[in-house]
Order: sequence, then structure tokens, then C-alpha cells
Amino acid sequence: MVRNSPLSAVIESVTVYAATPEGPRWSSGLDVVIEDGRITALGPGAGRDRGLPRTDGSGGHLIPGFVNTHTHLQQSVLRGAGEGLPLLEWLHCVGEFTVAATPEQTYLAALAGGLELLRSGVTTVVEHMWPNPSEQVHDAALRALDELGIRVVFGRGLADRSDSSRKWGMDPRLLQPLSQVFEHIADLDARLADSRISTALAVPNPRCLTPDGMAEVREFAARTGKTLSIHLLETTTDDDMCRLHAARSAVDYLDAGGLLGPRTLAVHCCHLDAPGRERFAERGVSVSYNPLSNMRLGSGVAPVPEMLAAGVGVGLGVDGAASNDTQDMLLALRIGAYLQRVTHRRADLLDSDAMLRLATRGAARALGDPATHDGLAVGDRADLTLLRFDRDFACLPVRDPGASLLTTASPRVVDTVWVDGDAVLRDGRSTRIDAADLAKRLNHMQ
Repeated sequence: MVRNSPLSAVIESVTVYAATPEGPRWSSGLDVVIEDGRITALGPGAGRDRGLPRTDGSGGHLIPGFVNTHTHLQQSVLRGAGEGLPLLEWLHCVGEFTVAATPEQTYLAALAGGLELLRSGVTTVVEHMWPNPSEQVHDAALRALDELGIRVVFGRGLADRSDSSRKWGMDPRLLQPLSQVFEHIADLDARLADSRISTALAVPNPRCLTPDGMAEVREFAARTGKTLSIHLLETTTDDDMCRLHAARSAVDYLDAGGLLGPRTLAVHCCHLDAPGRERFAERGVSVSYNPLSNMRLGSGVAPVPEMLAAGVGVGLGVDGAASNDTQDMLLALRIGAYLQRVTHRRADLLDSDAMLRLATRGAARALGDPATHDGLAVGDRADLTLLRFDRDFACLPVRDPGASLLTTASPRVVDTVWVDGDAVLRDGRSTRIDAADLAKRLNHMQ
């Protein structure tokens, strides 16, 4: 892996979504000084006489980079797969590709999906890999993400209950002993040290872990401080199966196994009821909200306002391209708000500030990020996105930057993306990847 050193720069005279004691607000004409990958100064003229590389930010709007809290990048070559199928049938369809996926397919899929995320302003992605005994497949995904320069929380898939139906377990072809999985993660941690990639634990759903397996996962997660990402209550199947086989709800099943805590990221939660929301708040669990995937598969609508009211942290995710079909975080931002508004019949739900919070800080606790403020401030990591609304006349005129971002922005307006102060995207194009060559290779994929 490339050892990515934090960089230094000045972004001049830009409008910043800045943190203030009263909350975030748009402030124009500011310089943002980045030194060793951190914001060290922010204000009018703050970048003068610094002797650092400069970017003209005039006319642009600078926001914290988005944190995509859930995806399956391996699915980026499966757009449109299983269209019209309910979840369990869709899983069988996608599962066959997962079993057969080669390292080359995985590499190209991760490269394509990761570049698409960068183009929609994402600087951090939580990748949820399905269990797979092939280290070559994992290495291929990691190589692609390293080349892109994006920040990654790489969820290494694991499960220990075998069931070819997937109703009460995982495809046996993808299983391996948990001890081997933990050894692989430890090896990855050593290899990924000082890179932009860290590891996490990725559990397909509560049905895939036995009580003994949960105990092993709990001990390993506690010892290593890993994030635990787990699909939960995307449909009612989790509850139905846990009640049938374990005589308790899915939330109770996980809680009894000790898997609900501040580093748990529960994905989807379309059917999380009031007692479940209270339990999550008590345990400090965060949720990844994936509106487009939930709509595409007809899974339901996550009770996001109710979760927030209960004190549950909620982040935003795009999910894999086999269930969303794009990796466009800006589209997820917009639809995530609109879906809640139409469900609750209230236009005043989830405004631009609320959605930016979901997209940048909502699941910070589960990811081990200590930041608590919204907007940009001195001391923040320089994971930033520069928007230029004038790249798309459909966004003009900009009466309110937040409203324009929420209601009209697309990847066309994403100009520059920095990770650790390193410009990995400029003028909407990767500074590291030949997109034309990538498109050619994807077109010829077998």
C-alpha cells in the first residue's frame, strides 16, 4: 500500500460551510489553510505569506467531505442486477456473482465505484465486503481504493452459520473459520498502517452469527476497537427468523450477544420499532440510512426522524450498485430528505443542515471519529469538497447554498476533492486514475 503523507495547501477566498458556536453557517471570502493534512487557519486573508500551494476558491463553496456509511463496491459491475426481485431473491442473484467474482473483476468494480463516490463529494467510504475466503479478492479491492486515494473503513466480511437458503445463515461457499478471518484482519492492519485505509468487521445480518460466533466477534471487536457494521431489519426477515429460531427479536438477539455498542453501525433499520430505537440510544448504536436502496428493493422507509428524536446517530449511505445502481452521494442526500418528507407529509423535515449532518458527521461515533461539531473548523482533518454551482446552469442562481446543494446539486458541480489535504480530484477528474482507460476495461469485462 502507498503510504499517503498528509499535505499542505491554501484554498483562497472561498465560501465555507463553517462551524460556529451557534451552529454551521455559510461564510464567504475565507482562506482555508491546510498544514500536514489538518486545517490550521480559517479566515479572511489567513493564507497570506504562507508559501504553500494555492487553489483559487473564489466563486466556490467548501464543505466537509461526505462520509458514505455503507456500500458494497464489488457490486459496481452489477448495475441493474435483479431488478424487480424482492430482497431474498435478489440476494441469491447477487450472491452467485459474489461467489464467482475474480480479483480482476473486484479490482475494476472497486475502482469504478470508488471514483464515482469521489465525483459526488465523498472523502470517506465504509466498505462492507461480503464474507469471502479469498485473500486475493480482498487485496484487489484494497489495491483499487489505495490507488484512488479515498479514505476507507474496510469492513472485512465474516459469518459462522451456514445456510444455503440465506434465511438462517450464510452461503456455505463463502464461509471460513472466524479465527482465520481475525488472522487476516490482523495481517491487513499491519500492511495498512499509515495508509488511508483502516479495517472493520462486516456482518451480513444477525442471522449469520451463532451465539458462539457473536461471543468471538464481541471479544475481537472489544480488544481491537473495531467498528462493527451489520445489516439489520432491512425487511422483517431478521425479526421473523430470530423469533423463529431464537425466540427473541433481532435487536434482542444482538443485544444478548453483546454486539450493540458505540462502535456498532446498524445498516438500513427500516423496521426498527420504538423499543429498538430506545435500545440503540441506550447502547450508543449508530444507523446507516440508505434511502435509494430501500426504495429500489421495496424494503421500507427507515424511521429517521424518530431515530434522531430518540438520540440515535444516523449517517447516510448509498449501498451497493446492485441495489442502488449508482454511487451518487448527492442523489442519496436529496432523496433521503424527500423520502422522509413524503412519508411524514411534512416539507419541513430534514433541511440542508440536517442532511449535511447525516452525510458528514451522523455516524461519527461508530467510526471512532471524536468530532462533534457540524461544518468546518480549525483542527479538522482536511477531507474537503469544493463545489462550483456555476458548472451546471441547472443550479443557478444560487439564492441559498444549502438549498442549492440539497435540491439541485449533482456530480457535475463537484470541482475538487481533498483527502488529507491531497487533491485526489481536480476539475471533476481523478488526479490518479485514467477514467477513459477504466471505462474501456469495464466495457470489455467478461
